[in-house]
Amino acid sequence: MASSKMISRKMIKLLSPTPSSLRQHKLSFMDHINFPIHSPFAFFYPKIPQNYSNKISQILENSLSKVLSSYYPLAGKINNNYTYVDCNDTGAEYLNVRIDFPMSQILNHPYNDAVDVVFPQDLPWSSSLHRCPLVVQLSHFDCGGVAVSACTSHTIFDGYSLSKFINDWASTARNMDFKPSPKFNASTFFPLPSETNLSSTLPTTRPSQRHVSRLYNFSSSNLTRLKDIVTKESHVKNPTRIEVASALVHKCGVSMSMEKSGMFKPTLMNHTMNLRPPIPLNTMGNATSIILTTTMTEDEVKLPNFVAKLHKNKQQLRDKLKDMKEDMMPLYTIELGKNAMKIIDKDTHDVYLCSSMTNTGLHKIDFGWGEPVRVTLATHPNKNTFIFMDEQSGDGLNVLITMTKDDMLKFQSNKELLEFASPVVESTK
Repeated sequence: MASSKMISRKMIKLLSPTPSSLRQHKLSFMDHINFPIHSPFAFFYPKIPQNYSNKISQILENSLSKVLSSYYPLAGKINNNYTYVDCNDTGAEYLNVRIDFPMSQILNHPYNDAVDVVFPQDLPWSSSLHRCPLVVQLSHFDCGGVAVSACTSHTIFDGYSLSKFINDWASTARNMDFKPSPKFNASTFFPLPSETNLSSTLPTTRPSQRHVSRLYNFSSSNLTRLKDIVTKESHVKNPTRIEVASALVHKCGVSMSMEKSGMFKPTLMNHTMNLRPPIPLNTMGNATSIILTTTMTEDEVKLPNFVAKLHKNKQQLRDKLKDMKEDMMPLYTIELGKNAMKIIDKDTHDVYLCSSMTNTGLHKIDFGWGEPVRVTLATHPNKNTFIFMDEQSGDGLNVLITMTKDDMLKFQSNKELLEFASPVVESTK
């Protein structure tokens, strides 16, 4: 695929300086134990109205400057031991790039990896410690379309917070009088323990690995079919879209693994769960826990059985957290993570990671020139990763699936997968 050329690189300063009383943003325990990486999202707009074509960058820059005044930690610097952000108003990094091929080469490419060109080189999923917590790139394609990408520090933001920021940025771009209302008070719910105990909880950067990813779509009707299968053969009466869809891709992953090895290997699936509520919806930062679901037999992999187990585990976690003090939630999440790591270190299970960005409005982000035709992420560094998002229209789901290249070649030909899900772009092979 062809190359890109830098047009400009600048720092976007805050329209209103951060008050001295907010200069030091305390990170919460949840922030502290998260991987210090840049989470990379991209939004593709192939058709730009004529009246916007020459002022897109100015609109993005002006609105970003204003919204950063409300999201001021994104314009600061994370300290070396991940305990606070120095909100020094350094600003967000903003890149203007020209790409010398049409957007269709990305949108029509069977592998999602082609989107990497709309992100700053080597930035997605890399350490956010010595780089700006927010890096934005506006990419101009020679067909006239544009892509807007944002890489935000996972130390400051979880997926929910990122979605709130992007939505507020877009609202500000459409109406500069819009007033966001984020609260950077997560440390009051999840305070850091004493400094002497922090060294054992410091996160490490994820290893840099190269895998491939593909985007699949579950239509609303196929999700209904999956729900019907589950409700007829289990006690779960109202399974969610994510429960049934993740159960299917997990089952197809198991089939792929068995095709490789000739035998069943137990599995561990990690679902990320948002803690808002009970934490207030406008609390920015990291507020998640994890749901761990294991299977020890092929029978447990079957859709009704897996959804029933996942559903039970989810309810048990909710019940446990309901009566738990907020400051104990990070410690409990760490224990869950340690339990998962014990299993992973033994290499007795195939591990699958599942997260959801549904019901966040990211699929409809409109900066003033319409909604995106595609929302996606850069290829994840971990294999067997499933990231669910709302489809651009309707009530279906898109899922970005990341695997090794050899595993993907087996996975993508699974008949049960293709019965319920369609690749957003068909393979040319």
